[in-house]
Parts: sequence; structure tokens; C-alpha cells
Amino acid sequence: MRVLVLEDDDHLRLALEVSLRGDGFAVDVAVDLAAADEAVSVNSYDCAVFDRKVPGGDALDYVAALRRRGWSVPVLFLTALDTVGDRVDGLHWGDDYLVKPFAMEELLVRVRSLCRRAPTATVAPLRLFDIELDPERHEASRGGRPLSLSPREFAVLRQLLEAGGEVVSRRDLIANAWDELVPPASNVLEVVIRQLRRKLGPPDVIRTVRGAGYHLGPPR
Repeated sequence: MRVLVLEDDDHLRLALEVSLRGDGFAVDVAVDLAAADEAVSVNSYDCAVFDRKVPGGDALDYVAALRRRGWSVPVLFLTALDTVGDRVDGLHWGDDYLVKPFAMEELLVRVRSLCRRAPTATVAPLRLFDIELDPERHEASRGGRPLSLSPREFAVLRQLLEAGGEVVSRRDLIANAWDELVPPASNVLEVVIRQLRRKLGPPDVIRTVRGAGYHLGPPR
């Protein structure tokens, strides 16, 4: 699941990045409205965490404008503004509202709950060979055997299933399951592929195409 964080306080932004990534989210960050708008224009998100008062204006006004254009990503507002009117405004245009200071554990629970509301939750189950993955229920199985997958493993397997046997590039797999801060030379994808092969068990269905990426092939 991919989250956009808009926060101009360096310490809080870092704490949010570390905590969300530690909980299995891919995280993009922005320090002002212009950077957030650029991220929204090129990426798809399951949830957004926006500070209200940031360089460029009030994130509430920005989200209101996005809503009028049909943007439906769930938004959690973070703010020191705690009057009843502020909360009502925040819940009118956003989906949740957390007043600073807050407990990081509570934020993580709220973000995960919002991600379950995202439009991707209506995607039909994916099937290929004897593998089945249900994005809505966040469940996967092989030959009827439930698979216990981490968020990264689930995201990678989902992309491979969505490709229907076509090759998915290493770059695309990383971009969708992690975020832009993963170094190109990192072996995080190879680690997850190895774990997926182990959890899927024999016969192996994940094919490596040297220099191109990975795809699912008939069991062998």
C-alpha cells in the first residue's frame, strides 16, 4: 500500500516515514503543496496523510479542490487546529482528523483503516494456475492452501498475477511495492522474490528473465 505524506516539520516527517515504512507501507513525502500536487499527478495512492498548514497554503483547501475534480483517495489530516469547526471542516473534505500531538501507533491504525477504503478494494480476485489472490480481503492461496504473506510479498505477487504471465520489469515491481527512495542497486526485490518462492512452494512458477524482470509461468 502506498501513502503520500505532506508535512513540513522535518522531525515529524522523518518519524512518519520511518513508522509507516516499518509497518509495511510504501511512502512518498512532500514538504509543500507544490510537491504534493506533483506527486498526486504522477502516482496512485491508497491513502494520504496531510498536515493542514504547510508552505503554499492550507492542505484542506487543496484537498477540497481535488475532490471537486473527482480525486477519491482517503485523506487523514494532521493539525494543531482543534476547534469543533476545524474538525468539522477536516472531516467534510477529508476522511479522518488527528490533532497534534498524537500517538504514532494510533496513526498507523487509522492509516491502515483508510487504505482499506481505497477504490482498489473493489478489485476482483486474481487467479493464475493454482494461485489465487483477493485484493479486497488481502488474502492469497495456492492450491487452496492459505499463504501468509508480508505486505511487500503480497504487492509483488499481485503485480505478477495482474500481468497474467507477461514480464514485469524490476523497476515497475519496486516502484509499486516500495517507493522512490529504494536505491536502484538494492536487492530488496530479490529478497522478496526468494521469500515468495519459498512460501508458494514447489513446483516453482516465478520465472526470472535476466535483464528484464519476472513473470509467472506454468508449474515445472
